[in-house]
Amino acid sequence: MIEVVLLAIALAMDAFAVAIGLGAKSQKQHRHYVLRLAIYAGLYFGIAQGVMPLIGYLLGAALLGWLAAAAPWIGGFILIGLGSKMLYEVFLGDGEEAVDKALHINSETVSVNDSLKKNINHRTMFTLAIATSIDAMAAGFTLNLLALNAWLACLIIAIITAIFSVFGVYLGKKSGTHLEDKAEALGGLVLILIGLKVMFFS
Repeated sequence: MIEVVLLAIALAMDAFAVAIGLGAKSQKQHRHYVLRLAIYAGLYFGIAQGVMPLIGYLLGAALLGWLAAAAPWIGGFILIGLGSKMLYEVFLGDGEEAVDKALHINSETVSVNDSLKKNINHRTMFTLAIATSIDAMAAGFTLNLLALNAWLACLIIAIITAIFSVFGVYLGKKSGTHLEDKAEALGGLVLILIGLKVMFFS
């Protein structure tokens, strides 16, 4: 069970970082707006983060029979790759805020500030939810290699992500965006450690 909690926390860090960014961008908004934003972030990010690894798990289960001997190595490399990607983006990335990076925002497109200025834009929230949960689908493959109930694991991932997302919005409103990188770095390190465990101790 401790493995799935650690995996859930690691996978939640992308959504947590984006939620911090959303909160930081709502610092001048009324508290009722921030409450709605936090609820929607929890719902959108939590559901997406729970569904995506389930898809990965089901796809992985279909392939496991063919790849049984190599499965721990494949799963380990996936987790280590995801963790390394998160660390790369923190330390060697372009410094773009997590929420803008997830939407690939540039000067020619509408900003999150504009799209969420007065009303919560569900299209924007959906896009952010998918963008922050793609890695979770790849990580879902490794659920076949851990001694746990995958359906329960996905539910735990969804709940933990929702909690972190709600907390992230309020944390971002209070403290700004400077905690985004720390959250992503922590998630990356945990994924690498779980990947090593899957490779060498499965």
